[in-house]
Amino acid sequence: MGALFRSEEMNLCQIFLQSEAAYACVSELGELGLVQFKDLNPDVNAFQRKFVSEIMRCEEMQRKLRYIHKELKKDQMKIPDTDENPKAPAPKEMIDLEATFEKIESELKEVNTNAEALRRNYLELTELKEVLKKTHVFFSEHGRHGIVDDAQHALMHDEGGGFVPITSVQLGFVAGVIPREKIPAFERLLWFANRGNTFLKYDDIDQPLEDPVSGDAIDKCVFLIFFQGEQLKARVRKICEGFKATLYPCPEISQERTEMLTGVSTRLEDLKTVLNQTKDHRLRVLMSAQKELRTWIIKVKKIKAIYHTLNMCNFDVSHNSLIAECWTPVSGLEEIQQALKHGTELSGSTVPSILHRMQTKEVPPTYFKTNKFTSVFQEIIDAYGIATYQEVNPAPYAIISFPFLFAVMFGDFGHGFIMFLAGFWMVIMEKKLTSGKSDNEIMNMFVGGRYIITMMGLFSIYTGLIYNDIFSKSVNIFGSGWHPSYDFKTLQAESSRVLNPEDHFDNTTGPYPFGVDPIWQSSLNKITFTNSLKMKISVIFGVSQMLLGVLLSCVNHVYFRRPINIFCEFIPQIVFLLCLFGYLVALVFYKWIFFTSLCTQYAPQLLIQFINMFLITYTPRSANFTGDVYACMDIEPTVINATSQTVFYEHQQPIQITLVVLALLMVPVMLLFKPFILRARHNARAKANAIRRAGLNATSQRTLIHNEEHPESSDDSKKVKGERPEAHLSDIELGAMSGKDPTMSINGEDGGVVSHSEVGLAEPEEEEEEEEFDMGEIFIHQAIHTIEYCLGCISHTASYLRLWALSLAHAQLSEVLWSMLFRFSLTMDFAYVGGFIIFFVFAAFAAVTVAVLLLMEGLSAFLHTLRLHWVEFNSKFYMGEGYKFAPYSFKHLLDADIDE
Repeated sequence: MGALFRSEEMNLCQIFLQSEAAYACVSELGELGLVQFKDLNPDVNAFQRKFVSEIMRCEEMQRKLRYIHKELKKDQMKIPDTDENPKAPAPKEMIDLEATFEKIESELKEVNTNAEALRRNYLELTELKEVLKKTHVFFSEHGRHGIVDDAQHALMHDEGGGFVPITSVQLGFVAGVIPREKIPAFERLLWFANRGNTFLKYDDIDQPLEDPVSGDAIDKCVFLIFFQGEQLKARVRKICEGFKATLYPCPEISQERTEMLTGVSTRLEDLKTVLNQTKDHRLRVLMSAQKELRTWIIKVKKIKAIYHTLNMCNFDVSHNSLIAECWTPVSGLEEIQQALKHGTELSGSTVPSILHRMQTKEVPPTYFKTNKFTSVFQEIIDAYGIATYQEVNPAPYAIISFPFLFAVMFGDFGHGFIMFLAGFWMVIMEKKLTSGKSDNEIMNMFVGGRYIITMMGLFSIYTGLIYNDIFSKSVNIFGSGWHPSYDFKTLQAESSRVLNPEDHFDNTTGPYPFGVDPIWQSSLNKITFTNSLKMKISVIFGVSQMLLGVLLSCVNHVYFRRPINIFCEFIPQIVFLLCLFGYLVALVFYKWIFFTSLCTQYAPQLLIQFINMFLITYTPRSANFTGDVYACMDIEPTVINATSQTVFYEHQQPIQITLVVLALLMVPVMLLFKPFILRARHNARAKANAIRRAGLNATSQRTLIHNEEHPESSDDSKKVKGERPEAHLSDIELGAMSGKDPTMSINGEDGGVVSHSEVGLAEPEEEEEEEEFDMGEIFIHQAIHTIEYCLGCISHTASYLRLWALSLAHAQLSEVLWSMLFRFSLTMDFAYVGGFIIFFVFAAFAAVTVAVLLLMEGLSAFLHTLRLHWVEFNSKFYMGEGYKFAPYSFKHLLDADIDE
């Protein structure tokens, strides 16, 4: 909890890496995942950095791996999913990887090229075989010369329209194959282009054909075209060429066609054998690559990430070393040093890597240590805004408050139990569900939130027991505290009876031990009772959570040492909240405790009383009554002039007026005090700086006069007068005197190196320029903050009433679904058939329950709970102006997706 309550303490460090050890050290840091590197070359083009050639080599290897992966997908072969996490290979191993990938790629390309050529040849031979078979069928169906005679009769006519002798016509024909969808257009164009002087005969190819390039199925037809003369032959060939139809040689003699068909069939069988052998060889190549592909992808990703990180470092030519700056958590410094030491040992370097902690005024990144359970709650908070460095984190409180507020709106034992089972199943099966990469985004979202779903279901079970609501029904576990004494005749005479608590409530056993008494389930005023209860509970929970948020803001002010915010913001805010809405919560408990069934007629209406508190409108009780005016007793309200709007406790009027005045006085305190205090501080600081500058100028002038009067003074005389001898030594020499090694830091602008010693004897910093102080801007900011808080207390308290509204809606939907659907089937009186009807009605009831009450209502309650945490709770103390710690880590590279 301590690490999650406030973000980890971060340090800006420098790392000095020798060139030969840089790769191995960065690799070890990537495996550790606790370092966020800063780019020290932001103005350098990506193609001008030192390791751009290595990155281009990695991209080329990734291209080859993508090609291999694509070939595996073609054969529906998946990359085996293992938990193996290979180390990043040494730079010299890149050559072996490149050679391996080049060999596999070239072999696959050669196999694919040969296979494509073989498939194209196989397609052509198949089409030729079909042409020969179909042509033989065409001629055999019409006899030896039947089809030619038909073509002659169709084509032969003289210019006057009469027929000419058949023996005078010599017809030719061409045969080929064309895609089936082009046949209608092909036939029309042949008719119009040749003026009806061609005769077309076609038939579908029944055998499935395959495209040699894409492998898709294609449908084609065999056609025969008869024509007269060479001119028509040339025109027909051009039309066939335009439609990309393939023409094949087809002998006119039947015996020659049979011999050609036999030869083509023999060639097809040989070609099929060669195709199968080529496919087997390709499969063997892919299977050998499939085993290692995941390892290769991860290795290449790691190599590329290492060189990208090295490109962010500065290169010191004089020392042959790389200098990096990075953010690290203080708790992980020892692990980082061990990783650097291990990397240096792996590289064989004799010079150790140096890790140096720097002093900086930069705002560090925000880093929380989370696990599988807490990470989902932290992501909900991060979606609102990344926590400012070291401010209080709302996530630990959201672990309890988020599922609890959800359950207040979703309170049903049955629905909560179903949700709990679904979440618990995902928790048990999380290894299987998270290991495989699914394209179903909705399922991935549910799996990612499995722990919060389990918690919401568990809390819904609890609130369902409190509401005594199980699928809109109640259970009587402990026995009701109400015992009606009406006989059967009385109940028959009247449809409803009012139960008087004095007569029908058992004061010996007391109220129902846990939750709402089950008798309210059958009462006519159930909604009135539950509305009053849930509305008051919503206000209590809302004010309590807002009060917690204001208290956490004080924790922030104390930690960041902002006393002005404590006195000018926190104290007025908490007084304002408690005087108004804290008092309202106190009235709720006062009414529950002191008003019983004896005085129900003049029990106060808290909403009216609260409004009258601001209107300063009070109706006192009768002063002539001799008894205790404010005691709850069985007495007529007219005797003491008591109604629901009269005062109900002693000194109510002065107490409420004091609270309102005190709350209103807090508004100018929040609005005015802080701007004027900041202004006074600024003026005092400016005056002090002016006095210091005047003193420095006078000292400089006296020193100048002294040097002019005594030009012969030597360095030795200066030493005698008390000047430190270290002032004339360089920083490196100072480091040697102190017994510590000098370290280096980066000049961020020009990449130069500035010396520093670890003992902190650095040059005095130049006086910072005075910040501009704009009183108007500060006053406007404070006014906005004050108005937002004051109005927010009112609107946020009203916003928590959504807990009551959604709880009522969920209960009513559940009751309607039960009474209109399932209970209706139970009342039907059908022998034998009733069981089947109930079975199907229950299926519909279960489906609607899951779809509407669990998914839709659950999503609605989730979104409202999210709003209550983001707006009503976080706004009281959470700034959320930080930026997330993004460590250099190899954990996200373990996915075998090469497209990332």
